[in-house]
This record gives sequence, structure tokens and C-alpha cells, in this order.
Amino acid sequence: MLSRFYNAHSRTILWLLVATFPLVYWLAHAEKSNNDIETWLPQNTAVRQNYEKFKQDFGVEEVVVLGVDPNAVGDELVESVAARLDAVQGVRECITPQRLMTRMRALGVPEQEARERITGQLIGEGGQLSGVVIGLDEYGAKHRGETVAAIRQVLEYCLLERPEIALTGSPVLVTELDRLGSPEASHTFFAITLVICLGLLKYSIGDWKLSLSLLGVTIWSIYLTKAIVLACGGEMNFIMGALSVMVMIFTLTIAVHYLDYYTEARDHGVPDPLAFALKESFKPGVLSTITTLLGLLSLNVSHILPVQQFGYAAALGAVVAMVVGFGVTPAFAVVWPDRTVSAERTWFDFAKWGQWVSRRRTPLLAGAATLTIIFGIGLTRLAPHIDPVDFLQRSNPVAIDLRRVNDQLTSIGSVEVVVDTGMAERPFVERMLEVRRIQEKIDAHPAVRHSFSVAKLFPTQLPDSPLAAAQMFSTALGQGSGSGYLAQNQRLWRVTVRASRDWKSNEVCNALRELLDGENVMLTGVSPLIADAQNEIFSSYWQSLAMALGTITLVMIVSLRSLTAGLIAMTPNILPIWFVFGFVGYMGMPVDIGMMMTGSIAIGISVDCTFHYLVKYQEEFKKGMTSVDASCAALAHTGKPLMESTVISSMGMLALCLSRFTPTSRFGWLMASLMLVSVIGELILLPALLSLRSNGRVRTAAPLKPVVAMHPDAETPAGRVEPKHPGIVPAPHMSAAKKPVSRARRVI
Repeated sequence: MLSRFYNAHSRTILWLLVATFPLVYWLAHAEKSNNDIETWLPQNTAVRQNYEKFKQDFGVEEVVVLGVDPNAVGDELVESVAARLDAVQGVRECITPQRLMTRMRALGVPEQEARERITGQLIGEGGQLSGVVIGLDEYGAKHRGETVAAIRQVLEYCLLERPEIALTGSPVLVTELDRLGSPEASHTFFAITLVICLGLLKYSIGDWKLSLSLLGVTIWSIYLTKAIVLACGGEMNFIMGALSVMVMIFTLTIAVHYLDYYTEARDHGVPDPLAFALKESFKPGVLSTITTLLGLLSLNVSHILPVQQFGYAAALGAVVAMVVGFGVTPAFAVVWPDRTVSAERTWFDFAKWGQWVSRRRTPLLAGAATLTIIFGIGLTRLAPHIDPVDFLQRSNPVAIDLRRVNDQLTSIGSVEVVVDTGMAERPFVERMLEVRRIQEKIDAHPAVRHSFSVAKLFPTQLPDSPLAAAQMFSTALGQGSGSGYLAQNQRLWRVTVRASRDWKSNEVCNALRELLDGENVMLTGVSPLIADAQNEIFSSYWQSLAMALGTITLVMIVSLRSLTAGLIAMTPNILPIWFVFGFVGYMGMPVDIGMMMTGSIAIGISVDCTFHYLVKYQEEFKKGMTSVDASCAALAHTGKPLMESTVISSMGMLALCLSRFTPTSRFGWLMASLMLVSVIGELILLPALLSLRSNGRVRTAAPLKPVVAMHPDAETPAGRVEPKHPGIVPAPHMSAAKKPVSRARRVI
């Protein structure tokens, strides 16, 4: 029935894909990107709620910092540039050293003291850079890409360029993340991925036309996945850059297994190779898709929204890949039935390899146990770290400018300390003195490079006359000095704290919480958001991995109907993760937002080959073969598609390393490493573990090869010697005829 359907409708299916390709392409490219750091955490978390309240009280906190070389650009030009920037749509105000010092002098602060107060904020400690702080309004924050572009146009008009200037700040950084995470920026490495996969498909399948068509269907799957994600209200972000390659891997893995089974059945005269191949590949393919879904959905234990979004999107991609892989690949086999390479072409004897492993199982398993202990120590050295600056390559101009401003002017990352001076009626001076006391405590801490609040605008010695003091405060407020730094009728005072160079955001936040314990303050800002996300990364990494392991192990046990088999099957899939992340720990590489996803995803993908292997192993073992012979037959049956699909997937992942976006690059090489190491588990650990299983039988024979049970109506190949055990034929040199004996497989 299945064959009749495809014989009648294969060309219709393929033409339907061709006709819908422009539509899914257009829908997939109507995407919007969101890399706002503040949206990483859900709104119901305390740190996010504090930040939202902070924005309601003090307004939008989006600041662009322009570093200027004072030796090349004079004060007059700086003021002229600031005046032009004030006119840019989206800019609330520009603060220059001269403007801020003028305000302080008007309030009675001596010029030298005023200069000292803004050193580390608007004047570099070494005098290498001066700063212009460009505050954005709500429009500028909402359209930061356009606003940053307009700021750059003003600088170009004023003939200011690097190295005379350095432009940085959160809006500049997020704009660059949007650019690097956009589909346009991924075109290069995605094209290289396509070329690599096409070459590997040509070697595996043997025909350019079929390989190109299969790759085209894979691209259609990618665009369909993106279109559905966007139709459901999803957004693209920097992590989503790996989605295309993930969907490609899912689709090609199913297609390669199916075509390999189809080719071998065709070459051995099975009357209906189309249905046979689907029957051989469907059960393990569906089970592996389920485990992949479990690994991806386990990412949703994380509170980091980009990770959750990627988990849902990639899970959708796995379902699309399964439907396309099993639904469209048979149509190719009908349209081009003879274009795949003969199954007899092989470059490795997997059955002989299985016997070699079984004979050396003791030293191999002992070596694996030793490596497990060694890399286990490396796991204890894993540590989380997240810094948006690390998302950029060191050669990126935005990253260069940011490091320069950080070294020569001020820190970009800040912690906002909101001081609540109480609801009771209190004079302005009392509130200011309370804030000044807290600020002096903050400034004395080694984690703090500089802090600023309205309190720093006033002289150290206040006027003795209440009238003079009141006039001073009225003047300050009239200048707009409290704009963005006072809220709720002067009850809330904001202190912006800049971190020291060698302190990480989470370390600064923890230090300030301990320092200000007992004070009526609230810590918020982007740095606490990052610090909370950093803690969330590490906890969610282990939680998602544990959830993936638990659920996938349960699926293994149920599907294989054996507790022992399920646990044995998981061992070679767990150890690659153990080894790779142990190596990461030894290298001192921190676990970032992209790397934390790889463990759960890799284990979901790697069990694909395990299912194909064990389904065949159980079939042969139940028919009376020894465990070693059944393992060898399973290796001969699944070894070629296992290697081909793993190599294609790994090379596709390695192409991500060409991305100029660091999280995508790290994700690519780590996923490729995990998948390549998983081959060791499938080809060494799993056969070695299975060879320990005893059924009281010992068999010594020449290398074994699995066969397909011939249909009663099929013609037996000339010179064939029937095997003594089901599923086994003698090696070619043992045949009664001199011709090589064709391999065949048993129908499940």
C-alpha cells in the first residue's frame, strides 16, 4: 500500500515542495531579532521585576559612551559634536566633562574638585580619553539600531573616526549582536555548511542530482521551521543562529539511514525495498526523534528566555525533519531508484571490528573507566561565566572600542543602587547627606571604580544658612541635575556604580549586597541581570542535563523492554558528554549561555545511532545468536549509516565555527566534538559492554555479516550457502562459489 502511494504520487510530492519553496522562504525571512539583555530573564523573577520598577521610576536607562582622545579633539569640537548629537531623534541629552563641571561650579564646587569627581567617569584616569555620555529616550531605546546609526552619521559628518574616538555602550553592543545574529550575517558559514554537506552526501549517496535534491528538501525544512516559529510569535536571537544547522542535521540523519537501508535491500533483490527501508528505519528513527525532543525540551527548565526559545524551536525542527525525512525521502527513491551507491561499496569491515572489540573488551573498558575518573576531576572545575562582550570576537571593532573605553575611561557595566530615603517629610539636605554617606561607603570598596549620584554635584561643605542651602538645591533642580537620578518626589535616589576592571559582574553584585546589608537600598541594573543569568546558567545546565538523562533513559528502557539494555545503551551516550566537558573544565573555559545547551542536545541526538544499533542487536540475539555475533551483525547493519550521518552532522556543526559570533562558534565546535566522541561510544563502548552478556554459548567463526531474509518469490543468488544461524552468512572466501556472496538483511 505504501509503495503504491509513492509510485503514484512521488512526483506530485516533489513538485509541491518546489511550488511552496518561495512562500516558506519569504515567511522565514520576515523575522525580527531581539537580543535585549534585559529580556533574558522572565518578568516574574525578582531581579527582572526590580529592573522594571527601576525603569518606571527613573526612566529608560540606555546610554551610549563616546570616548574622545583629548590630544586630537579639543573641547570646542567636543561641545560642537554634543550639540549635534542633542538634535538626533532618540537622544535625551548629552553630558560632556565641561557641561557637568559647569553645573558643579555653579553649585559651589571648586574646579579642581569637580574634575576629580568626574575622573573615572567622564575623564580617564590617565588622561588618554575623555567621555561624552549620550542618554537615549524611550524612542531611542525602542529603535536603538536606527539611533546608533544616526549617532555614527554625526561622527562621520564631524570627521571623527577611530582611533580618535571609541563608541560603545549597551545600545551599541546590542545593535552589533543583532547584526551578527541576523540571517544575513550567517549566510557565509551556512553556505559553507551546505557545500560540506553536499560533498559528503555525494560520497554517501553517489549521485549529484539526488544529493542536490535532498539538500534542497533539507533547506525547505529549515525555512518551514523558521516560518512556523515566527507565525507562533517567536523571535530570532543570537542563539537561534544554530537552528538552521540543527534542522539540517535532523533531516539528513533520517534520510541517510533510510537511503542506506533502501540501497542494500534493492541490491539484494528484496521485492519491495521501499517498504523494507521504511520498516527498518522507522522505529529507531521515531524513537531517536522522541529522545531528541526530550533533550531539547529539557532546556526549558532554564529561566533564560533565549535558551527556552531555542529549545522549543529546535524541537519543532526535529518534528519537521522527521516528517520530511520519512515523508519525502521515499519519493526520491521512486523517482531515482538506481542513483544510490551500491551497498557493497564499503571502506571498513564493521563486523570484524566488533569481533576485535569483543576480544579486547577488558582493557578497553578499563581504559574507559580510567578516562572517566580523569575527566571527572575536570568536571569539578567547570564554572559559569556570561559577559555580552565575550559574544564578540576580539578583532570586532565594537569589542575593541569597548575594551579601550573600559581600560582608559570608565567601565561599561554598571550596578544601579537605589536608595530609599523614606516617605516621611524630610529636608532635601538630610536625604542628600544620607545618600552621600552610603555613596562614600560604596566608593571605599575595591570592587568599585567610580560612582555617581546627584549628591556628588554639591560641595563637600554646605552653606550654613538654610536660605542659601535652599537656593543651591533649587538651582540644582532647575538645571535638571536630578533628571534621571531622583524619583518619587526626591524619595528615591539613584547611585550608578562602575565596577573595577578586574571584577566580574556577579562578584561586584555580591560584594555590594554584603556591603550594603542593613541599608534601605535596592540593587538593580543590567549587571545584576547578567549576574543572575550567570547563576541560572550553571544550575539550569545540570538540571536540564539530569532531566534529559532521566527521560531518555526511561524511553530507552521502555522501548527496548529491558532495564539492563536501557542502562547499557545510555552508558556510551553519557560518557562522551563526561569526557568533553571534563576537558573543557581542564582547559579553564567557562560555561556560557550557548555551551550550556549542548549537553542535553547532544545526548538527544547521539542516541539516534544507538537505537538503530540496539534494535538490530535485539532482533538477532532473540533469534539465537550469541551476544558477540549479534553485536557484530548489528554493527555491520548500522555501521555505515552511523558513520556517514555522524560525519555529515559533525562537519555541519564545525562550519558554525566560521561564524564571527562567538556563541555560535563555541556551540558549533562543542557540538561537533560531542558528536565525534559519541562515535567512540557507539563503536567501542557499546560493543564492549554487550560482549559481557553471556548466554552460555561460544562461537568462533570468520567475520560475520548480516543478511536480509529473502522474500519467497525472490531468486536466491547463485552459489549462495545458507547460514547455520539466522541472519549470518559465511565470509566470501568460505562460499561454495568463487563469487562474493551478497549481503542481505532480515525483515523485522
